Amino acid sequence: MKVVVVGGTGQTGTLLVEELRARGHEAVAAARSTGVDVISGSGLEQALAGADVVVDVLNTTEQEEAAATAFFRASSENVATAARAAGVRHHVLLSIVGLEAASDLAYYRAKLAQEAAVKAGGVPYTIVRATQFHTFLAPLIRANAVDGEARLAPVNLQPIDLADLTTILADVVESEPASTASTGGTASTGGTVEVAGPEVLPLDEIGRRLAPDLKITSDGRPFFGANVPVNALVAGPGARLGTITLAEWQAADAG
Repeated sequence: MKVVVVGGTGQTGTLLVEELRARGHEAVAAARSTGVDVISGSGLEQALAGADVVVDVLNTTEQEEAAATAFFRASSENVATAARAAGVRHHVLLSIVGLEAASDLAYYRAKLAQEAAVKAGGVPYTIVRATQFHTFLAPLIRANAVDGEARLAPVNLQPIDLADLTTILADVVESEPASTASTGGTASTGGTVEVAGPEVLPLDEIGRRLAPDLKITSDGRPFFGANVPVNALVAGPGARLGTITLAEWQAADAG
């Protein structure tokens, strides 16, 4: 099976391409460095020729809502248009758990616009909503640090390891689109499935584990300036769970 991974040279995309190739698939990394520009559409037609599945794990550094929304909408519409023309049978999008519940976050509103573009794209799809990655946590904690103290929002996270995520994404690639298939007991709403790590942890506990040099407090402040309910970033019932805990990731990372 030919699988095109948009954003395939990034951290998640590189691991996914490796996983798919290990499973015997023809996995193609689509990125500017490989001649594909999803904003202009340049190279998409050639990359998607003969593809069975396209997976979009592309991210943007834009945090301002209008810019991030414009990026995600244009890229997803271009990918969907090219995929439809090429006869691709499955469009997989990597998204984020809790978009509606945490919609005070501008970036999350931009991701909702991206999901809408995929749903309207005319290709059967699966939207994979994942929780925060283990690799994202330490930068998150330190982004809140001032003068040796990190004052954190009172929220829970259910972090997932990238190894678990790429395994699950590869499983999704090998499955029927969630927008058209029976989910067989996996949580799915309108073509969306959730994936998460094996444990729910308060953000301040994560902070104490990953940044022992900082004074960690949880003082009711907003989560990156937004009012986010305590369990908004935790997966719902029936989510597919990884197996690697934060402690296991820490031990492997330290080694």
